[in-house]
Amino acid sequence: MADPKGFLKVTERELPARRPVPVRILDWKEVYEPGDSAVLRRQASRCMDCGIPFCHKGCPLGNLIPEWNDLTWRGEGRSASERLHATNNFPEFTGRLCPAPCESSCVLGINQPAVTIKQIEVSIVDEAFGNGWIEPEPPGRLTGKTVAVVGSGPAGLAAAQQLTRAGHTVAVFERDDRIGGLLRYGIPDFKMEKRHIDARLRQMQDEGTRFRAGVEIGTDISWSDLRARYDAVIVATGATVPRDLPIPGRDHDGVHFAMEYLVESNRATAGTHVPNQITAQGKHVVVIGGGDTGADCIGTAHRQGALSVTNLAIGRQPAADRPAHQPWPMMPTVFEVQSAHEEGGERTYLASTVEFLANDAGEVRALRVAETEFVDGRRVPKSGTEREIPADLVLIAMGFTGPERTTIDGQLGSVFTDRGNVQRDADYQSTTPGVFVAGDAGRGQSLIVWAIAEGRSAAAAVDRYLMGETSLPSPVAPTDLAIGLQPA
Repeated sequence: MADPKGFLKVTERELPARRPVPVRILDWKEVYEPGDSAVLRRQASRCMDCGIPFCHKGCPLGNLIPEWNDLTWRGEGRSASERLHATNNFPEFTGRLCPAPCESSCVLGINQPAVTIKQIEVSIVDEAFGNGWIEPEPPGRLTGKTVAVVGSGPAGLAAAQQLTRAGHTVAVFERDDRIGGLLRYGIPDFKMEKRHIDARLRQMQDEGTRFRAGVEIGTDISWSDLRARYDAVIVATGATVPRDLPIPGRDHDGVHFAMEYLVESNRATAGTHVPNQITAQGKHVVVIGGGDTGADCIGTAHRQGALSVTNLAIGRQPAADRPAHQPWPMMPTVFEVQSAHEEGGERTYLASTVEFLANDAGEVRALRVAETEFVDGRRVPKSGTEREIPADLVLIAMGFTGPERTTIDGQLGSVFTDRGNVQRDADYQSTTPGVFVAGDAGRGQSLIVWAIAEGRSAAAAVDRYLMGETSLPSPVAPTDLAIGLQPA
């Protein structure tokens, strides 16, 4: 490294300040203030020149983290961007949205705060876009092969860009009116402004990738017809079926899945008129689920002018520090205060929702909740601890159970795993020849960095299928999280 003693000279993590809460909840802009380049270089200097950089393995993409940290420290921003993009198609997405398993496995993190890898990553790519260093990379020749990618989230976009650059003619199909999948309509602008998606899509279009928004495969075009038209198909539809909470009162007005709420909010923020939009304005809001989607709902509700926001989680509050059963370099489950939590509201753990209560008009007015107790390993409501929480709007953010399967199953005949994911082999190919699966559709609900890694790997598998060999990188092998093994 440029400064072998940097981690001894600079021992503290420094991150950009977040904009003041009273200011940022008045708009939808990203929450962070512009970073200081001097602070960034100081943090990059903390990268240790460790003998074995565990951050490489902590990141599913195998990002060359020490290399671009070194280049950042030296002030060589363009070279840093080149090394960053060598393994990651979309660092502007991961640098804003990924929970950074690389930082959990940072060697420095054994006895000091980890290097601010995620912040360095996003600063590199933002500087590169700002200086015009990120340019289209069209293929030198065309293969004559065609590939359809269904779904325009991070897995689909990564696969499409890799295959386009390999010389194939690639079309990305998206059923929504705009390209981007959950990046577009599931992530609020205060976490990632949509101009970052648009900038990357312009690059991809200039490289030759074709985008077909507003086309639902299985309805507008059947899966079987799509397979007949293209030499290969990649299913990258995500795991969009939400986990429900089937308790008494679930059908009352005002009880919604989180993604229904977030999609409508993102459409409205983009300037689209949304009739009868679900809004938190002037309401007591309860968010059920303590994960990232729940936090997105909290931040959105604050910006819409909610009277109160209560967040319920059925489990215990995580520890503030790395627990003993998740030692370094594992990614630990720890208590996290996201920007949305700073903005207000109440977080309640060990809370089991028992019933949704309604007024005479059938509109939700409260939740009956109880303390959670553990019986034979199960989490159940503790009798005698019931209480009511006022609620005019309830948002269920309990995760997702898998991809939508009706048309895939009926039109392609592809097999699904016990967990509900599309089954695939070690080459990402489904049980239907020529149909490949990438991202959450095959893996189950996961991280954006895993989606990009799987998109890149599936692209390599498709290229090999079409051409007999490939030079595209394949950073990860497909796994079925239900059993933790590669499917047979």
